[in-house]
Amino acid sequence: MGVALGSVNYCLSSLIDKGYVKLKNFKRADNRKAYAYMLTPAGLDEKLHLTYRFLKRRIGEYAEIKAQIKELTTDLADLAPALLEKLDRKDLL
Repeated sequence: MGVALGSVNYCLSSLIDKGYVKLKNFKRADNRKAYAYMLTPAGLDEKLHLTYRFLKRRIGEYAEIKAQIKELTTDLADLAPALLEKLDRKDLL
């Protein structure tokens, strides 16, 4: 995967220290190295905030790209109306 185990452990330890992730060892498991990493309520809250900010940014990017496409389509219509007629406008908007 191209990710060093030490990097993963470092990040995971930070999440545990902040209280976003809870670590549990399965004492009755056959594999004594089996662990469960669970989001705590604070971790879930942080995940929701991160997701909201991500989606808000992506929606803004989408609106910006859509406006640029509309502007370019208008420019194209002014410069080469015959060419624009050949294109499927549905693909542009």
